[in-house]
Formats: sequence, C-alpha cells, structure tokens
Amino acid sequence: MTGTCEIGQKPSTPRSEAPVTWTLTKARDDTVTRKMTITEQRTLLALFAHPDDEAFGAGGTLARYAAKGVRVALICATRGEVGGIADPRLATPETLAQVREAELHCAAEALGISEVTFLGYRDSGMAGTSENEDPRAFVNVAAEEVVAQLVGIIRRLRPQVVVTFEPNGGYGHPDHIAIHRHTVAAFHAAVDPTRYPDQGAAWQPARLFYTAIPRSFFLEMRDRLDAMGADTSEFARFEESGAGWPDEKIHVTLDVAGAIEAKWAALQCHRTQFGPDNLFRRLPEDALKEMMSREHFALAWPEPSPGLQLQDLFVGLGETE
Repeated sequence: MTGTCEIGQKPSTPRSEAPVTWTLTKARDDTVTRKMTITEQRTLLALFAHPDDEAFGAGGTLARYAAKGVRVALICATRGEVGGIADPRLATPETLAQVREAELHCAAEALGISEVTFLGYRDSGMAGTSENEDPRAFVNVAAEEVVAQLVGIIRRLRPQVVVTFEPNGGYGHPDHIAIHRHTVAAFHAAVDPTRYPDQGAAWQPARLFYTAIPRSFFLEMRDRLDAMGADTSEFARFEESGAGWPDEKIHVTLDVAGAIEAKWAALQCHRTQFGPDNLFRRLPEDALKEMMSREHFALAWPEPSPGLQLQDLFVGLGETE
C-alpha cells in the first residue's frame, strides 16, 4: 500500500502487515524544484531493521544527500515493538510499535527522506531472548519472501547506491544481521531478469555500501568518558559482540558537519530510544555532535581494490557535490 502525507501530518497506522510506503512531500521554492529536476534520477536506498537505525549510523549522510536533491528512500524491516522504552509516559509495550512508527516519520522529515517503507515484520529482540522464537519475528521469515519484496522495491526505485548494515549488524543484533543478509541477496538478484520476474524489470545498482562505525569510534568514546570519570563498563558488551568495523577497511568517510543539526533533530524524534540514560547521552552534547559529524562506509560491491578511498558515495556516478 502506498500513500502520501504532508510533512508534519502523521499517517494512520496500517492495519495489515503488508509493506507500507509513505511518500513525504512539502512545498519547495523554484530553485530547489529545478535542482530536483536535474537530479531526479539520482537515488540512494537505505535498508535497516528498526526505527532509529537510520539516524545513528547514517543520518548525516542521508540528510546531506537529500539536501543536494538526491532522492533518499528508506526501508525499515520492523517497527521495533520489543525495544526499550526510555520513559514509560511515552509508550507501553502494547503501543510501542505505533509510537516508534511515528518517531520514524518524524526523523524522516528531519533528514529529508522522501519515502519510508515498512516491511511489516515483528522485531526479533536481542540475541538470546524469547522474542527470537516468535514465528512472526523478522529472523524467522523465509528469506525468499523478504528478498522478493526487496527486489521489487529496488527495481521500482532504481537506486544507484544501496546502503545497509555490515555483516555483524553493528553490534550483533539478529534483525540487523538479517536485513544485511537479505539486502545483499536482493542487491544481486535484482539484476537477474530470470529471478522474481513478477517484481519488475531488472535493475543493477552501481554500488552497495555498508554503514561502518569504526572501532576507533568506540575507543574514542570510551576514552572521553573515562576522562570524565564516567562508567564505561558497558563498552565490554560492545567488545564481546564484535562491535566496530576495522578502520583499515573503511572506504568512505563523509564529513556531515553541515547536516549534524538535521541528524540531531532526527535522533530527538526517537524519544523512546534516545532518552537521558542512553549511552551516547553521557557525553556533552557538543562533544557527541563532534564525534557524530563523521560517518563511515565500506564498499561491498563492486569489490574494492586494496587501499581504495572514495570521496563520496556517488563519485563517478554523476554530480552530487
């Protein structure tokens, strides 16, 4: 189902579990309209697991490209219905899915994302929890079902650039790993006209990138908190889960300082998740914004040559500077 809503207007919560797409629109002046016309075929598709995933690792990048007139679309596999609730006044376990859906639409507006698609699967919870066993959980859905949907979306949007989690999903969350796996499969299947022929004409995106929070980021954050005398014991969990991408395997580092306020606004939308006790909140706001002003990506396809460094996700694919 597809619908359109004006910015600031919350669309109604869908009744079905089928994928739901909302296109966000707002008035633009003539200058921006002309820019959009010039670059209307330039598309970035981001695929993540839960509301708020889009903001933490890639929010500045999504906002940066949206501001340049690139069409930015987002797929969210679940509504994060078994996530934590930072303040019980914001939601209950029964209402969390609806609340987090609204939070994601708020964040999409802040970042300039033009299209949000929910696949409609259930949050699988953290590894080792009882939610993993729920047959509705995203991790338990047949791969062919998910990949078919993603192939259809890729062929409809025809993105040049696709972005998703790296293989460990950032820190080992089962849904993060699942959307990574299904995205990679769909990326390669979308070009083959013999696969999922009912999902539209074949399309080959030019590049597949992984969001890659470098290990040095976690080390720097721990060192800053140590210097403040703050508790850093929680970082042991990150180390155990293999959090952080090797710095030497990063191919793109984007300066998103110009989009940091949009990224920050998007994070504020996720009130149930980005509460006062959030680990990142332990740093002063200015210090956290400084650290979040750089975003990193690893090129997954085409296979990068040794030592490759790119200045932009679209470099060589058309002008976006």
